[in-house]
Amino acid sequence: MKENIQMQLSCPMPKFDFTTINLGHGSGGVLTHNLLNSGVFNILQNDLLNQKHDGAVFELQGQLAFSTDSYVVNPLFFPGGNIGELAINGTVNDLAMCGAMAKYLSLSFIIEEGLPIDTFWQILNSIKECCTKANVQVVTGDTKVVEKGKGDKIFINTSGIGVIHPKANIKLTNIMDADVVIVSGNIAEHGIAIMSKRTGLEFETDIVSDTTNLNFTIQKLLDQFGEDIHFLRDATRGGLASVLNEIAKDGNYGVDIMQIDIPVNEQVNGACEMLGLDPLYVANEGIFIAVVKKEIANEVIHFLQQDENGKNAKVFGNITQQHLGQVILQSSIGGKRIVNMLPGEQLPRIC
Repeated sequence: MKENIQMQLSCPMPKFDFTTINLGHGSGGVLTHNLLNSGVFNILQNDLLNQKHDGAVFELQGQLAFSTDSYVVNPLFFPGGNIGELAINGTVNDLAMCGAMAKYLSLSFIIEEGLPIDTFWQILNSIKECCTKANVQVVTGDTKVVEKGKGDKIFINTSGIGVIHPKANIKLTNIMDADVVIVSGNIAEHGIAIMSKRTGLEFETDIVSDTTNLNFTIQKLLDQFGEDIHFLRDATRGGLASVLNEIAKDGNYGVDIMQIDIPVNEQVNGACEMLGLDPLYVANEGIFIAVVKKEIANEVIHFLQQDENGKNAKVFGNITQQHLGQVILQSSIGGKRIVNMLPGEQLPRIC
């Protein structure tokens, strides 16, 4: 698959005297200076980044959350997104799951020698668009270039800091017996979108990645329900099953889930059957799990279904004092089975 996908660029690429990234662009000299000034600083400019310090200096008031993540996606471009979008949305969402609204991000690239400059430019444009949508600013970062064969096109690291919502009290220890478990939408779409374009596995499908920023959705949820939202987690690597097992094992809770109530797109189900995958373990990038007080469950579902990021939200499980440390699924045909933690790497290089 050709990864250098053409897209409508909000910031057209200037004329460079090179077509690919080379080692000189990571040397700290003239080439680095030209790439950063004509590229990163030009596209992502804001008052803090424009200072061009080794770090960003700013003030924030309130309780803060901090998160970091790295992205090693293959392929770089996939239906519904690319590695740049994942990098911004991923860290914005990690902060949102803490109850925080992301304010500032760091952005670091490790680029393999030979990456086409227009591929890099498309990624930068996507980063800019995601930052605008999430109302977050990139204020510091770094760029390194490694020799051909010692990387895989481009790796991205983002770290973020945000201010926690005044009504947020999101902790594993807040979960209570009989709490209800909610999923915000159809699962496994990101992982299947990636797999559909991976070399050697390509197949035709309309499935696109669910990558998006969840910060505004979570802030509205906290505005409405506050501390009755006991726990939040985005179901990325390892999928729904991994989040549920973390709740069960780390908190020593029992978790009961109903297969019939887990929202899965028919095409995703079909693709999983074809590939021999369980959608419970497939990665998501715009889906979160909420554990909420039983009495507000119906209100939360109604509230989420009015939001673009929660229109397929469903209650699919509950917390129990039975089978502590285990997740038990009741299948659509009536049987029960233990849903274990993913034992190895089901889908490598997925996010």
